[in-house]
Amino acid sequence: MFKDQIGKLSSKVKNAVERGAVKKFAEAIGDLHPIYVDEETGRLSRFKNNIAPPTFPRIFDYGVIEGFNLPIKGLIHGEQTFHYDRPLLVGEELFCYTKVKNYFEKKGNFGKMGFLVLENYGEDLEGKMIFSSSSTIVISEAVRKVLTR
Repeated sequence: MFKDQIGKLSSKVKNAVERGAVKKFAEAIGDLHPIYVDEETGRLSRFKNNIAPPTFPRIFDYGVIEGFNLPIKGLIHGEQTFHYDRPLLVGEELFCYTKVKNYFEKKGNFGKMGFLVLENYGEDLEGKMIFSSSSTIVISEAVRKVLTR
């Protein structure tokens, strides 16, 4: 179903780690650690700045992959992992993009399930990697039927 998309990349999109967005995100996840929200704590930290929570990159724009049309409804968030070379600093800008890493299918109790693996990347403005994440999206038999019409 999505095998022809494997290896495709989106265009890079500039994103910002905005202080207000970090605070709202920390509130939403129920983790108001001072390193995320208190400016003095950030200044006194080894990073000399506040940092974003580890899952903050979920809110970034990763661009569009031409010809890759994933439905908005009916998908299941399977698994997600993050890898950091360093923390995201409040106030910095970065470029983000996504790659279709893999697609495979397995037989389940309710029919054939599709598993789409996407990798997201965040680079500083000089092109040095800050983080990567991998997520698996489960596509149920019902959604697969709609997509193949």
